[in-house]
Amino acid sequence: MLRFDDLQLFVRAADLGSLSAAARVMDLSPAVASAALKRIEQQLGARLLARSTRSLRLTAEGEGFLEYARAALGSLDEGRRLLASGQDHVSGVLQLSAPSDFGRNQLLPWLDEFQREYPQLTVRLLLGDRIADLFRQPVDIALRYGEPEDSSLIALPVAPDNLRVLCAAPSYLARMGAPRHLEQLAQHNCLLYMLGSRVHDHWSFHDGKREVSLTVSGDRFSDDADVVRRWAVAGVGIAYKSWLDVSTDVLAGRLRVILPELRGERTPLNLLCAHRAQLSKPINLLREMLVSRCAKLTAQRLELLTSG
Repeated sequence: MLRFDDLQLFVRAADLGSLSAAARVMDLSPAVASAALKRIEQQLGARLLARSTRSLRLTAEGEGFLEYARAALGSLDEGRRLLASGQDHVSGVLQLSAPSDFGRNQLLPWLDEFQREYPQLTVRLLLGDRIADLFRQPVDIALRYGEPEDSSLIALPVAPDNLRVLCAAPSYLARMGAPRHLEQLAQHNCLLYMLGSRVHDHWSFHDGKREVSLTVSGDRFSDDADVVRRWAVAGVGIAYKSWLDVSTDVLAGRLRVILPELRGERTPLNLLCAHRAQLSKPINLLREMLVSRCAKLTAQRLELLTSG
């Protein structure tokens, strides 16, 4: 395959009538320029330039090939300009993956607003709690809780201060009573979340001095985080959920935070991508919006727990 820089060198040499002059313009050594010209002639199987110690001229084959080389370079430059102009406009296809609960209950309305602002943008959204394979699945970015297990992924913070909170519906608390101490969770129906083959039944907190934790149990679990939230809203038990997932329900009164004096597990939300080159203008604008919205929800959590 012909190299772009070799084609550039050939065209420059033909225009300037000198291989050494072309080398100086392209900041190449004479040896590198000579090797590049030799390489392109070998690949084409034809001699393009007739050289002597004092002059350089196009051969018949070189004259015939020159117009195609110019056209090829022109097409590449046009392609670069097209990409550059596309980066100035928010359009194209935005492919992303998000957790089921956060995706349905927070991200969907935010994406609706985002597309109203940028109507030329098409969104493809995959929802699920399993880790998206960014090298195989048709997504550009993924929103995921926790630190990425794959160190090769680029992780950009969206909500670094997000925490889990204990919560239950007012109807459940009226029926079963609200636990006053962490140990009393053993007397309650705890709604469990399952990722892969592991049930998240070991709940950890910080009481301001040390970490405290316990193993809980309940009569139901699901691998879909949104199902756990729905069970909690329905009043069947206590959930230990990301604040971002339940904030709307808490602020609307459908859920109440339990034991607010305990600091729940840190659950940062990150934007993951395989390569920084994937961080297009639409993705950067989306991240800016997500950071702003999540920061507002975090502030509401602090205000709620402080006032409570």
